[in-house]
Amino acid sequence: QLQLVESGGGSVQPGGSLRLSCVASGASGFTLRRHAVGWFRQAPGKEREGVACINAVDDRTFQIDSVEGRFTVSRDNANYTVYLQMNNLTPEDTAIYYCAARGASYRCSPSPSWYDSWGQGTQVTVSS
Repeated sequence: QLQLVESGGGSVQPGGSLRLSCVASGASGFTLRRHAVGWFRQAPGKEREGVACINAVDDRTFQIDSVEGRFTVSRDNANYTVYLQMNNLTPEDTAIYYCAARGASYRCSPSPSWYDSWGQGTQVTVSS
C-alpha cells in the first residue's frame, strides 16, 4: 500500500479552476508508474463517485461524462505526483476530493472498491 496526500483544494467562484495534487510515498524503491490512480469525490449525503482515473504504464485516462472536457488527470512519476486539473467549475463540483491507488494493476477503474490506498481528501467548494 501507498501513503497518499492530496492538496490544492479550496473555494472558487463558478467558472474558476483548481489543480489538485496527490503525492504518493511508499516502501523504498516503489514506482508510481506501476500504479493505477483514481480521483473520487463525495458530496454531503451522496455516495463516493469516481470522476477520473489514469492507467499504469500507458497513462491512458478516463473521465465521467459530467467532467469530460473540464477535468484532466495526469501524472509526474519522477515526483510521485498525480494531478487533477479542474476547469470551468460549477457548484455541482463541490465535494471532498480523494485520490486512490492500486498497485500491480495496469488499468484504472471508477469503482472505489478497486483501490487499496486512499488519501485523506481535500475540500473543493464552488460558490458565488
